Amino acid sequence: MARPPALKLVEVLAEIRISSSAFYRMRARGQAPRMIKLPNGELRCRRADLDSWWEACERGSGIWR
Repeated sequence: MARPPALKLVEVLAEIRISSSAFYRMRARGQAPRMIKLPNGELRCRRADLDSWWEACERGSGIWR
């Protein structure tokens, strides 16, 4: 079975509706969705990781403040 494609950073930013600078600040604080850094330096996010991040935000677990 084929692995589902990972989302590009621009796709994640569009979905969560924040700027790249705000995203990198969140990432530095450990509050952003889990990202995968590819050998070429690009970032990707698995759909499951983004969905679980959204769920954590909705539960108010402290990831999103």
